Amino acid sequence: MAINAQARSRLLELLTEPPSGPDGHDDPVVDLLGGADQAGPPTGLAQRLMRTTAVPMIYERYWRPALGRIAKGPFGPSMDGELSMTMDLLRLRPGHTVLDVACGTGRFTRAFGRAVAPGGLAIGLDGARQMLAKAVAAESQPDTVAYLRADAVSLPFPPASVDALCCFAALHMFADPDAALESFAATITPGGRLALLTSARRGWQPARLAETALGAASGQRMFDRGEITAKLRALGFSEITEKYAGVTQIVAATR
Repeated sequence: MAINAQARSRLLELLTEPPSGPDGHDDPVVDLLGGADQAGPPTGLAQRLMRTTAVPMIYERYWRPALGRIAKGPFGPSMDGELSMTMDLLRLRPGHTVLDVACGTGRFTRAFGRAVAPGGLAIGLDGARQMLAKAVAAESQPDTVAYLRADAVSLPFPPASVDALCCFAALHMFADPDAALESFAATITPGGRLALLTSARRGWQPARLAETALGAASGQRMFDRGEITAKLRALGFSEITEKYAGVTQIVAATR
């Protein structure tokens, strides 16, 4: 399904450095990475799988729900539950600009687009061409949605340019998560909201050792419980909440 031309134009206007050379207006994804396979250094198996052809095809319906259930345990939220919780945490309103970092196949981005209509903009950002190709092909694409292939660690937007930012199931796969959090903080407007889902290593030593080993083997950083909250507080965030399930955490805060 075609991406709305007006939404795409609004995205281009927001970028600190729009694409150099001819901007393929027929391309539904604004691409700032060009021929690069990804932005930044690779971190391991989990990240590489996101760039395959097979995983994006099953990501939204099977891959993410199944692995999410394993990571969150039997009592953690479902994918629908995650989305509902995120909508509440971000406090989206018509006219808002919201950035979905590591958007994958765009399930959250599309929901955000509906929440900020009319007059708003939902930007789905990812580094994987295959994920974005699946995202733009989805049906029921709101006309407030635009997609961007760019670096998630160093966001290509001016300071204080988005009202809300979501980054689910990705921060632990970034080569430099601290730099990413700093970029998130700079990009969100004062009073804007942030919501994250990432790893959360348990304190019980046998579980901690196993989770650390599993993270290292798959190229995923295992954050300690309370670590993300402390980082956000140091960056000037307030109203910080955290919810744990299995080896995951959902953290929200106000800039």
